[in-house]
Amino acid sequence: MRKASTINLTETDRRSLIAIITDRNSPQKHVWRAQIVLLSAEGCGTMELTRRTGTSKTSVWRWQARFLAEGVPGLLRDKTRPSRIPPLGTEVEARVVTATQTPPPGETTHWTAPLMARHIGISVSSVQRIWRKHGLQPHKIRQFKLSNDPRFAAKLLDIVGLYVNPPEHAVVLSIDEKSQIQALDRTQPGLPMKKGRCGTMTHDYKRNGTTTLFAALNVLDGTVIGRCMQRHRHQEFIRFLNATEAAVPKGKAIHAIVDNYATHKHPKVKEWLARHPRWTFHFTPTSASWLNAVEGFFAKLTKRRLKRGVFGSVVELQTAINRFLAETNTDPRPFRWTKDPHKILAAVKRGHQV
Repeated sequence: MRKASTINLTETDRRSLIAIITDRNSPQKHVWRAQIVLLSAEGCGTMELTRRTGTSKTSVWRWQARFLAEGVPGLLRDKTRPSRIPPLGTEVEARVVTATQTPPPGETTHWTAPLMARHIGISVSSVQRIWRKHGLQPHKIRQFKLSNDPRFAAKLLDIVGLYVNPPEHAVVLSIDEKSQIQALDRTQPGLPMKKGRCGTMTHDYKRNGTTTLFAALNVLDGTVIGRCMQRHRHQEFIRFLNATEAAVPKGKAIHAIVDNYATHKHPKVKEWLARHPRWTFHFTPTSASWLNAVEGFFAKLTKRRLKRGVFGSVVELQTAINRFLAETNTDPRPFRWTKDPHKILAAVKRGHQV
C-alpha cells in the first residue's frame, strides 16, 4: 500500500495554510487542500486524511505531491485541461478578419455572426470570439456629417479658444433652444422596477402639447439660465436674451456661442445686439452644432428627465423642466473642452478627400 508523503512545514507555510482555512472567502477546494497538507505535517495517515477531509486517496496523494513540488501557490492553482475541441488555426482567424472587412455576398448590407459562421464553416461563438479579439463590430455604424462652411477652421478655433482660454472680466455663454418638447402622457400606468423585472411603460401615448426651452450654459461655472416658452421665433429669443442680460452681473462682457438658426440672425436680433454692446455672438460652423456646449445639457435633460417622464399637460412639463434646471444649478460643473482642435481639422480634411 502507498504511504502518505512526509511533509515538513516552515512557519511561513503553516501561517499561509491556516489563513486559507480561516478565510471565509476561500473556495472550499482550497480549504480541503490546505487541510490535507496541515494534517499530513501532523503525521496523519492516508486513511485518516480521507476520513477527515472527505476526499479520496488519489486526491490526498495528488495534493501532497503538488505541495512538495510547488509549495502553497500550487494548492491554489488547477492544472489546465486540454479542450476536446481543437483550437482554430491562425489561418481560419485571418480568413474571418479579412472576410469581415469585405462586403457579404447577396443582398445583405453587413455581416452577421451566423452568416459568417456559414461562410467560413465554424461556429457562431467562434466568429464572435474572433470579432471581439480584433475589435470588429459589423453590426454597428457611426454616422457623420461634414461641414461645408468655408470659415470652418476660423470659427472652430474661435469657439474652442473661448472654452479653453476665456477672456478676462467676461462671461462665456453657450446658447440654444430645444424646441418642440412634447408633453407625453401614457395610455396606461406603468409598473415599477423590481428584482427580476425591469420597469414597464406603454408604447403608445397621448400628446398634451409642446414647449420650447431656451437655455444659456455658463461654461465657466456650469450654471444654466433657462426659460420655457410656447414658440421659438425671434420674439421669444429676444425675450430670453433680455432675461439673460438681467441675470448676468453688470460690467462683464458676454460672449455668446450660438448656431446658425435663422432666429439668431434675424434683423430684430441684430438691432438688439446693437443696443447691447457688451454682447458678442460667436456662430458655430454650419452642420457643427456639436460644438455648442449647451447641447450636452439638452442631452442630459432628455435622458434623465424627459425620456421616461409622464406629463398630463404643458404646465406639468414646464414645471418638471424648471425643477431640473434648479437641481442642476445646485451642483453645477464647469464645462471642460478636451479635444485638440487641430485633430478635428485633420479629420474634416480627410473626410473631404474621400
